[in-house]
Order: sequence, then structure tokens, then C-alpha cells
Amino acid sequence: MRTEPGLSRAAERRLRFAAFALLLLLWWGLALVLHSDVLPTPAAVWERLWAHAVSGELWRHLGATLARVAASFLIAMLVGTAIGILLGGSRRLDVFFDGWLVLGLNIPALVTIILCYVWFGLNDAAAVLAVAANKIPTVVVTVREGARAVDRELLAVATAFRVPPLRRLTRVYLPQLLPYLFASARSGLSLIWKIVLVVELLGRPNGIGFRLNAFFQFFDIAGILAYTLAFAAVVLAVEAWLLRPLERRLLGWRA
Repeated sequence: MRTEPGLSRAAERRLRFAAFALLLLLWWGLALVLHSDVLPTPAAVWERLWAHAVSGELWRHLGATLARVAASFLIAMLVGTAIGILLGGSRRLDVFFDGWLVLGLNIPALVTIILCYVWFGLNDAAAVLAVAANKIPTVVVTVREGARAVDRELLAVATAFRVPPLRRLTRVYLPQLLPYLFASARSGLSLIWKIVLVVELLGRPNGIGFRLNAFFQFFDIAGILAYTLAFAAVVLAVEAWLLRPLERRLLGWRA
């Protein structure tokens, strides 16, 4: 991942910390000014978060949500990548399925979720399928563009020099496709995080979305913010400790 000239990674970390501190300060100041249950202070939210973490309630619901996110993401990436490569490599298939793709991109997530629950029942399989189905079309579009952008001359040269198929795939084809795979993975995760909460709110007996709905029923703003912060912390951790290092490692040659 490239950094701005003159801006070290340590400086980037300091800037991110300063941004977080400013957000926390603004929240605290606004909560003190309002002096209302509508916006509890960070201390009150932290107290609620700590209580649920110690009791194990937070980890049970967070674990259920993360399992659904992981399963949905894996299915969406595998299926979407396979279809995207096929459409990017065949003009006929691309034209034939283009209408299907446009339809998939524009069907509201709520419709897909409701249909999956009606057709397959209120279970985890239906929940994961609903989330994956919402993400697959966007993966297909991104990977299709990557497959189109692959340098066919390089593939032809590799074939002419009788490079084994597996080596052609790993050394010639995939390196050109990786930026598009990372783009679809990042956008996919950001979408899946959100849709999973809706799926849980509508039809699951556990998970962060389920707990947010329960807090909403009792107008418990501190509980809502506590679980939201826990969820946001996991999202940021995945981005900082998994996606960015992996991207730097695999795409460092582009720098």
C-alpha cells in the first residue's frame, strides 16, 4: 500500500489516532451538552460494553455474527470470482447474462432477505444465502473487468514457451487479477457487514443485529452504541490487521 511522500506509516498511525481522539472528544462534549439519555457519554457506553463482555453475552452474539459474515463472504467471493472470470473471458456469455447481472445488482437487499426466509425458512442457511446473493453480482462485475484487463499477449507468450497451466495461472494470470479481487473483497466485506445485521434483525435469535433490535425495543441507546462499537472495532481490526497487510504483501510489486 503506497504512502504519501514524506508521510511514514508511524505518522499515518498518529493521524488515525488523532482522528479517533477527536471523534471521542466531540461525542463526549455533545453528550455533556445534551445531558440526555438520547446520547449517553462514552463512559456509560463503555460500562455497558464491559458488563456484556464479562458476562459473555457480547462474545456469544459477536461470534454468531462473525460466523455468518465469514460464510457469506467466502461463498460470495468463490461464486462471484468464478462467474466473473467466465464472463470476462467470453463475450457471448457476457452478453447473454448481462440482463441477469443488472437485475441482481438492483434488487433491494431487503427483498432478497425476505424471499430467502420465506422460501427456505428462518434458519442460518437462509440467512447466509441471502447475504451472499446480495454480494455475488458486485463481485462478478469487478472480477469481470479484471478478466477483461488481463494481458492476453502475456498469456500467449507463456503458452508458446510451454509454461505449465498451473504456473501460467499463478504467475501470469492471477497477479494481474489480484487488484480486482482485493477491490471486490473490500467492497464485499463493507456490504456484507451491513446486510448481516439486517438479516439478524429480521429473522435470527442471536447476533449483533438481534441484540440491536432488542435494545431498540426498550429504547436502550447505551446498549445500541455499545454493541455498535464492538462491531465497528472488529471491522477496523479486520481492515488493519488482515486486509491491509495481505494487500501490501501480495501487491507490493505494484509500488
